[in-house]
Amino acid sequence: MKVNLSWLRTTFWLVGSMVYPLISGAQDETNKIESATLDEVVAYALKHQPGVQQAEINQEIVNQAVKGKLADWYPQISFNYNYQRFIDLQSSVIGGEVIRFGVNNTSSAQLTATQSLFNRDVLLASNTASTVRLQAEQGTQQAKIQMVVNVSKAFYDLLATQKQIEVSEESVIRLESSLKDARSRYETGVADKTDYQRATIALGNAQAAYKANQELLGYKQQNLKTLIGYPLEEELPIAYDVDMMENEILLDTSEQMNPVNHIDFRLLQTQRELQEANVKYNQWAFLPSLSAFGAYNLNYQNDNFGELYNTSYPYSYVGATLSLPLFQGGKRLSKIQEQKWTSDRLDVGIADLKNKLDTEYDRALAAYKSNLYSYLAQKQNVDLAQEVYDIIQLQYQSGVKTYLDVTIAETDLRTTRINYFNALYQVLASKIDVNRALGTINY
Repeated sequence: MKVNLSWLRTTFWLVGSMVYPLISGAQDETNKIESATLDEVVAYALKHQPGVQQAEINQEIVNQAVKGKLADWYPQISFNYNYQRFIDLQSSVIGGEVIRFGVNNTSSAQLTATQSLFNRDVLLASNTASTVRLQAEQGTQQAKIQMVVNVSKAFYDLLATQKQIEVSEESVIRLESSLKDARSRYETGVADKTDYQRATIALGNAQAAYKANQELLGYKQQNLKTLIGYPLEEELPIAYDVDMMENEILLDTSEQMNPVNHIDFRLLQTQRELQEANVKYNQWAFLPSLSAFGAYNLNYQNDNFGELYNTSYPYSYVGATLSLPLFQGGKRLSKIQEQKWTSDRLDVGIADLKNKLDTEYDRALAAYKSNLYSYLAQKQNVDLAQEVYDIIQLQYQSGVKTYLDVTIAETDLRTTRINYFNALYQVLASKIDVNRALGTINY
């Protein structure tokens, strides 16, 4: 039996072309992060974070709603069909005789078309379509910016906890070594029992801090996964470069805050623009609405149903409708004043938001400078604390210093290193707040 290789290749190609999209689609659904840097985490959140997805869906809903409103400018065409069977014909007494009118079977087909020439509803939709779409787009941008701020802070908070665990782990190793040394010195009579007891207490405290941070780390990992829309059951391997982060802490503190760059301010300006359109909309209530219409009708009448559609009686017409409300008890004037007062309220809100944004920027900038000074101080203290600990440890082993001095040096070293990493991540988080206040975070 001969095998047609060309036919087999074609079959495999067709099957593969159908199966591969399914396989790749399944892989896309998993979409794990192999190396969770901050950029990777933010990029993942932009695609999977529920709040961002809802904002994008809302934007699409608004786009479709605008299209639906603008469709009212097009001719509205409809078709109607009707059939009616009279059981008893209408009758009337004429000259003393009962006369019946009509036929037993009637049917009609009607094709109608209307065209709005002037209507304040469709005019409002036409004038505000681009502004409404802009408002929806700005809402999506606001959701993305807030997501970036929240995710970045959660990322830095998670890193700070990880670093505290690393520092505590190193401290536990040092203290375990010190405990062995203190016990050996106590057993040989070189030192009294208090050194051994202090070493035990210090080790217990370090182990407790280590365990507490481990428990806290689990929550912060789950929190970050939730913020970015990552599967909670999947691992999220955090990757970072401390040197690179240190290079990113600097910020131009002389930059002036312009409220127009802030997404919250732009959203309120867009709302104010739409409110102006609402004022005009209510002013247009004094204008008439005008529309044109036309219809073509086919009527069929016959006593016999089988011959009903043999003969038609067509008629058609065109016309226009002008509608003008003359008196509504002052309702239209009240609506105009209501919308004007709403505009005034938005003006007050815009002025208030400017002040709040200035205050927010001053607060964020002050926090950034404070955290930066703390970071620079802690960075210098780390090397100094390590040097002090090494010297005192050698002096203790030489019998010059007591173990209390070692315990204090160990505590200072651990505290200084923890404070250093906390300061580093706090200054990065406060830089995010400054950029948020400046409006330089854009997606």
